[in-house]
Amino acid sequence: METIKCRSIPSSNKSKIARTFQKVINLKTATRIASNNGIGICLFNPENKFQDDHPPTIYYKSHNASIDKHKDDSKAKRKAALDALAAKLFAGITAIKAAYAELQLAQTPYCSDAIHAADQAVVQELKLLSELKRSFFKNELDHLSSQVTVMLAEIQEQQSLMKTYEITIRKLQAETQVKDSEISSLKKQLDESMAFNKSLEKILNESGPLSMFDNVQFSTLNTTHFVQFLHSALRSMRSFVKLMVREMEVAEWDIEAAAKAIEPESIFSKPPHRCFVFESFVSKTMFEGFNYPNFMLPNESPPPMNHHHRGEHYFNKFKKLKSVNPRHYLNQNPTSSFARFTRAKYLKLVHAKMECSLFGNLNHRKLVNSGGFPDSAFFTAFLEMARRVWSLNLLAFSFGENVSIFQVSKNSRFSEVYMESVAHESLLESDGVEAELRVDFTVVPGFKIGKTVIQSQVYLSPAVAYR
Repeated sequence: METIKCRSIPSSNKSKIARTFQKVINLKTATRIASNNGIGICLFNPENKFQDDHPPTIYYKSHNASIDKHKDDSKAKRKAALDALAAKLFAGITAIKAAYAELQLAQTPYCSDAIHAADQAVVQELKLLSELKRSFFKNELDHLSSQVTVMLAEIQEQQSLMKTYEITIRKLQAETQVKDSEISSLKKQLDESMAFNKSLEKILNESGPLSMFDNVQFSTLNTTHFVQFLHSALRSMRSFVKLMVREMEVAEWDIEAAAKAIEPESIFSKPPHRCFVFESFVSKTMFEGFNYPNFMLPNESPPPMNHHHRGEHYFNKFKKLKSVNPRHYLNQNPTSSFARFTRAKYLKLVHAKMECSLFGNLNHRKLVNSGGFPDSAFFTAFLEMARRVWSLNLLAFSFGENVSIFQVSKNSRFSEVYMESVAHESLLESDGVEAELRVDFTVVPGFKIGKTVIQSQVYLSPAVAYR
């Protein structure tokens, strides 16, 4: 049998294969292998690479990466906890604002149950904020890191905001209702004021126009003209008295008590007759000093001329004043005799306490004292009355005769020569009144110009009342 001899590898080929293998394993630096998950990197030491008892040294960086990752996770967790804390803090503050708004709303109108509920809500939210504060200072915020907590806090904040808006809307609606009520009240007052102004204008027109004296000449002047103008002045006076009594009623005065304060012992056959007491008070104040030229104002004296020229001087002043607008005249002549007369009579007629009671302040008095003239319906009526009384005084002294006034004493016998009853008919209509009539009080004084007597106006009562 033929023996087959193995063919030996040439030495040149052996050395070539050895060199190739040597080149592969004899790398000075091993190839770096990195995993996708970052577990680690191994490095092969080139020394002793063929010794089995010295395996390749492997260096791991996975430990440091875990530490960094742990730190990042802690920061993220801390941030989430702080976000949750801030969310709950803002939600709590918003809830307190809503509860406080509800507390304010419950106070007007007052509702004890609603106030108690709102107060409890405020206290509860403050307790929750206190718990958050404690958790923050004790570093116990882990339970707040949930995203659900943040969402719930945001929902609570939005609900509290909606509640606050709803309360604000309710409050604005209540304020709107109050404003509407005020507007309605002011409209009603405006309508009443307009109606009152119309009635006042009507009353002033009913006082009688003064144009009837335009054609009166000084040469034709007689006491009939004085009586006619006196009636015009008295109509203006009664218009003012009606206005004054109406203001008293609005101010809730006790009219009967006020009348008794002026005439304590007066007995009225009818309740409306109490107005005669106020008319008596006004006429007595306005006609005081009538028997002197210009009401004997301070620094006033008759002009140095004879009776005829002096009478014509007063008549010309009468003609001028009766035709002008009194307010316009006063604004142009604030230091005139008529202006000083108006101020003096107003301050004497309308006491400070009375003015404060009627109007709630002393603005009229302050303005008059400072030289001005109020622009009100009350003062306008007074001004018209003052103008006619002042003009009547000028007309009285136009005759060039002595002028005087007189009052009738209480309980005097009634005389048709010197007196005129303001309510005689009502006494005659009363049942069982057979006694003679006596003077209770003088309503309007009588006048005497030269030898001519103009009757006084008196209020009468049965003589039996004085027994």
